[in-house]
Amino acid sequence: MRLLLVEDEIEIQGFLKRSLTEAGYQVDVAGNGKAGERLAAESHHDIFIIDLGLPDEDGISLILRLRQLGVNAPVLILSARRTVDDRVHGLEQGGGDYLTKPFAMAELLARLRNLLRRKASAPPEATRLRVLDLELDLLRREATRGGETLSLTPQEFVLLEYLCRNAGRVVTRSMILDQVWGMRIQPDTNVVDVHIYRLRGKVDAEGRRPLIRTLRGVGYVLKDR
Repeated sequence: MRLLLVEDEIEIQGFLKRSLTEAGYQVDVAGNGKAGERLAAESHHDIFIIDLGLPDEDGISLILRLRQLGVNAPVLILSARRTVDDRVHGLEQGGGDYLTKPFAMAELLARLRNLLRRKASAPPEATRLRVLDLELDLLRREATRGGETLSLTPQEFVLLEYLCRNAGRVVTRSMILDQVWGMRIQPDTNVVDVHIYRLRGKVDAEGRRPLIRTLRGVGYVLKDR
């Protein structure tokens, strides 16, 4: 079982690597988010342990980026942040479980086993999403409409995937900021409107039936009929 540990505290990093290796895991170690992303892209890992307080970025940002890259292995978040809001935020942003520091090794190992059992018993995830003539290949990260390939940026693909998963439902700007950009507090930004505008220009190009609808003052909906 191959595990990627992303932790910058040398003492905890060394302790975890020794203990996890003794427990039978093949452990790769990264000391920051950039190295963690590189290792995750280079090799398959069955499970991740990610610290939130990384020196170059927040661990949540790393988790979101890994999900955007199609990495779906379970993540155990390890953090000194102990508030309910922190734990809820971590779980909502892609963490499968959340363990606070200091921790007992026996509990950490039990949580890893639980995450791996959940993954093994879960039904296989759909690799394609389809809404009318719009189709997303989640493995290849490709989108087509009417059989024609759409040239999307990685961020546009994630945004379109979110709209497809909520087809027929109204999603607000706050919901999009939270789920696509990981921003829980809505700042004074037009980032959603700008990306929707660009996405609409590709999905609903001239001659195509418009799918992305704006509900003024509310949000957006992707038509499913």
